[in-house]
Amino acid sequence: MTVTRELRPATRPARVPRGLRVALLLAPALGVVVVLFGGGFVQAVAQSVGYQPYPPARDLSLDAYRALWADPAVRASVGITLRVALVSTAAAAVLGVAAALLVRSLGRTRRGFAALLQVTLPLPHAVAALAMILLLAQSGALSRVAAGLGWVDGPADFPALTQDAFGWGIIASYVWKEAPFVAVVVLAALSSGVAELEDAARALGASAAQRLRHVLLPVLAPAVAAASVLVLAFTLGSYEVPFLLGRPFPATLPVVAYQQFRDPDLAARPLAMAIAVVTAVLVGACAVAYLSLSERLRG
Repeated sequence: MTVTRELRPATRPARVPRGLRVALLLAPALGVVVVLFGGGFVQAVAQSVGYQPYPPARDLSLDAYRALWADPAVRASVGITLRVALVSTAAAAVLGVAAALLVRSLGRTRRGFAALLQVTLPLPHAVAALAMILLLAQSGALSRVAAGLGWVDGPADFPALTQDAFGWGIIASYVWKEAPFVAVVVLAALSSGVAELEDAARALGASAAQRLRHVLLPVLAPAVAAASVLVLAFTLGSYEVPFLLGRPFPATLPVVAYQQFRDPDLAARPLAMAIAVVTAVLVGACAVAYLSLSERLRG
């Protein structure tokens, strides 16, 4: 007796759409971001308009936002916040591009110097700020070297580069940390067929300056712009570096928000939250700009 089996084509499992797979993989991380940042942002917005979960109840209003520019600490903080963020971003972009081009021209030792660029990336910014205090403060190493060489009468006569009015110490800390980040992004952009374009321009008789202006800079512009937007967003919203290296007044917006938040008078809480909301909106605008530039870069 023979038994015949009916052959049936093997059924393939249904394929999950790529977008759904990406969403499922990102769901845990996005959930943490939405709960922590989103919840905190909503609470900050609520408290900035006068909501408080404890008695006595207050009427909701936009008085805190109207009082922002009237507060002298906030007015002074806007200038130093923008100055530190813009100068740090510009210096990090210029030095990062220069470092990437230098590393690219080194030949066999390129990998070693590229790895050296990445040494500062995993270091916390608080560590970078403490390093700047040990180096640039009037009690730091640089002031003692200058005094030992006779450039100044003593360490106390060395120019104040930390806790100064301009924010040089804050800027130095940001540039030391962020320039290598820009350089790594630029090196990645340089590895995507740029050498072939340069060879073609060289074959057509373009000089080194012409290749830099008409080939390298246009190719690197989207990557540099995207990295710079990230640096700008961080420097606008960072708290620890300005707190350690800056003055109590004028201070950057995140530091002023924290100062107002610590005020025992709860009437100052809406103003603190309004400053925090404005800072978060500025950082969010930078994030949107980064996403737009990233789409252009991929395109």
